[in-house]
Amino acid sequence: MLVIRLFRTGKKNQPSFKIVVTDKRESSTTGRSVEEVGFWNPLTKEKVLRQERIKYWLSVGAKPSPTVFNLLVSEKIVEGKKIDVHKKAKEKEPAVADSASVATSAKEAAPPGKEEKPPAEEKKEEPAKEEKPVPEKVAKEAPKEETSKTE
Repeated sequence: MLVIRLFRTGKKNQPSFKIVVTDKRESSTTGRSVEEVGFWNPLTKEKVLRQERIKYWLSVGAKPSPTVFNLLVSEKIVEGKKIDVHKKAKEKEPAVADSASVATSAKEAAPPGKEEKPPAEEKKEEPAKEEKPVPEKVAKEAPKEETSKTE
């Protein structure tokens, strides 16, 4: 399948692109293409497009990449609406949900006749541990407070 896409040329941080017709299976960096049909420099906004050759390749069945399609629409070579090239981020759902709303949604989702048990309640607080008396041997061995000699 033939595709019309950009082929990057130029130095680092100075991009320029050739618009080429190539096989989709070929790598975009090898430079093997069927025909060069244009040039685009995004820094200087310079565009050179061979309109009749682009229309020929489109009539033969070549598909333009989304970026090239948007470029052709802006130059009025092809009619249509521009394509969103960048993907939109998915909306995140709220991380914390009420347990009551989760329980009600679970009941609604369950088939009739089968009732689900409510979610387990959180662990109950344990009573404070009582202090155990210290055995007598340990109490005797414990260091005693030093008394001053001047009593």
